[in-house]
Amino acid sequence: MNDRKPPRRGPAPQVEVIRKPPPGSTPSPGAPPSPSPSAASPGPVAPRPVSPSVRPAPVAPRPAGPAVPSAPRPAGVAPRPSGGPPRPFDRGPRPAGPPPAGGPSGAPSGPGGPPGRGFDRGGGRPGGAGRPGGFRSGPRPSRPPTEEEVVALAKKEKVPYRIARGDLEGKMKCRVWRKLHAEEAKRFDQAYLLMEKHPELGLPDAFALVQSGMSIDELQQRRVRTQKKAAVKEARGSVPGNAVDAYLSALIAEKTEVAVVLGDRTLVDVLVQSEPIAFKLERSGRLEKLQVVLMARRALWDPLGPTLERDQKLAQKPLPIVRQPERRPFSDPRAFMPQVGQEVALTLRNGIRLKQTLVAVGPFDLLVGQTGNEIFIPLHGIAKRADQEPGAGEPPAGEPPAAS
Repeated sequence: MNDRKPPRRGPAPQVEVIRKPPPGSTPSPGAPPSPSPSAASPGPVAPRPVSPSVRPAPVAPRPAGPAVPSAPRPAGVAPRPSGGPPRPFDRGPRPAGPPPAGGPSGAPSGPGGPPGRGFDRGGGRPGGAGRPGGFRSGPRPSRPPTEEEVVALAKKEKVPYRIARGDLEGKMKCRVWRKLHAEEAKRFDQAYLLMEKHPELGLPDAFALVQSGMSIDELQQRRVRTQKKAAVKEARGSVPGNAVDAYLSALIAEKTEVAVVLGDRTLVDVLVQSEPIAFKLERSGRLEKLQVVLMARRALWDPLGPTLERDQKLAQKPLPIVRQPERRPFSDPRAFMPQVGQEVALTLRNGIRLKQTLVAVGPFDLLVGQTGNEIFIPLHGIAKRADQEPGAGEPPAGEPPAAS
């Protein structure tokens, strides 16, 4: 009966058993040295029996879970704490040395480089030269393009000015823009065709014609109206209105009755306030200035009104009020500036004819008569002057033609 027992797991017993390796085997590095053959006994040595009174301490069972193989930890790394779950990404210190041939992204640096990712972590593409879209832009010019170069390229490629400049600056090519914006490119083709037929047209005007469908004559008329409107605005800003404002302020302060002559009737009321585009009367309320033809103190107008001559045609059908200042017979006050202090003959749009001394000129109005007894006449209430009677010649320079 063999009294040898199998080895137990756990703490080593107090009695150690030394076994002799079989002949021809290599001893393990951690095993104790075996006795030399000369010192060995001639016969087999039986193991010493283990005392039955010595028993190993019980081993607590380990918790169930995936076994993590233990590996020798490199030097210089702090040991993992015994408590808590294992960390699968514990790594040792990164070895010192040059970076790999593929660069930080791991992509191969050449035909013979190691295989790696084809895209960088930043999102760039291999054929995009660092741009996320992958498009290659043209080389940047050594100097900024001139205006002549930009205009010449825009006419050649029939593209907008900004696209031609971008092409010369190394941005999007003109042919690429025409492919991406086919509808707009078609309209620019029509605009450049108009410019070839009418050299006086610029690109903005030609493109506006294509967009709106207007003719060349309509565009010219619109341009003339725009220029007249700008000229009227400039003329009004160049004439001071202190004299007219002082006259209206005196009427408001005195609270005297005034006669306000309209196209077909006359109002007698008290002026309370003068607004930019309207008068405020005590009894009649708010009255638009465009309806006023003439205004004076009642004490002055009552004896003067019946003695004035009238144009019968205009008295029966007063001249209509035109809302656009550039289309009125008189809208530029500078035409009256040379006649301040002289006598002027005016025909108002309701047929009243006045021949009085010009006292002051404002941006929108005239004052005629005698100092202290002035008559207020707005420019839009004048139909014609004495030098504009039929056959007397053309209106002054810069003055729009009379409305029909």
